[in-house]
Amino acid sequence: MNSYPPYIVIEEQGLRDGLQSEKRFVPTDKKLEIIGVVADAGIKRIQVTSFVNPKLIPQMADAEDVCRGLDWSRDALYSALVLNAKGLERAADAGLRHVAASISASDTHSRKNANASLPEARKRIAEMIKNGKKRGLVIRGELQCVFGCRFEGRIDPNVVFDMIKEQLDLGIDEVALADSTGMANPISIQDISTKVIELSGDKHVFLHLHDTEGKGLANALAAMQIGIAHFDTAFGGTGGCPFIKGASGNISTEDLAFMSEQMGIETGVDVDKIAAISRSLEAYFNKQFSGKIHRVIDREDIQVVR
Repeated sequence: MNSYPPYIVIEEQGLRDGLQSEKRFVPTDKKLEIIGVVADAGIKRIQVTSFVNPKLIPQMADAEDVCRGLDWSRDALYSALVLNAKGLERAADAGLRHVAASISASDTHSRKNANASLPEARKRIAEMIKNGKKRGLVIRGELQCVFGCRFEGRIDPNVVFDMIKEQLDLGIDEVALADSTGMANPISIQDISTKVIELSGDKHVFLHLHDTEGKGLANALAAMQIGIAHFDTAFGGTGGCPFIKGASGNISTEDLAFMSEQMGIETGVDVDKIAAISRSLEAYFNKQFSGKIHRVIDREDIQVVR
């Protein structure tokens, strides 16, 4: 019989990963409104933006403005994604105290996503972690393409483990494994995550799962079976890396929360409120997202983001 965690922690990444590939710009005030609804829905961790090149990711061009508008009185941890030292400095200067320092375990993806070879990226993240620690930041070390790469295929797990150990030695506070291409399966999730849990000791291990091949919730379930209790999600199943061919969204926040609550696993998430965000953004972008529950639950008394 499988043993599941009594609760899971969800980090909402719809504001960053969910929006980053959308062509229609979402104004800063609308992003801040969404952040407010996410916090009201009981989500305690929200990745609000990324500090990246606005010429490459125009949707994140207002990163500083978003941070200036955050309501710091809310019971929520705000974070941002950073890919290099400049991004980390921008995030710290914008007032954030928590950053996700992210690099890829794939050399080809690293070159496309961050304009750096894998050895260069490893040096880069070492400097990011050192600089972040000097500035008193809480740093989540994140590896992309852990479970496979559309360009290179299988990623050697030993490379992943070596990179995780390297970051732990540098003092990261949390670990995150990203299935950026959605190539993971329940067995690979358990095999790799079990070793990473062992390496990480008492540090939280997050999974960032994409649903490209339709295995997202199955992978989340498999992760829970080995004790993973921290997950990144995006409202409506939005998102996807703009530099990965065929990339699709994350596992849906409301889908994971709904399934977990049915299983007796607490999330603290008001599914109705998150579903309202997803429906309103489908109307805004005039498209259908990959998530399911936001189309099943449709309470008219829940305020939507306009």
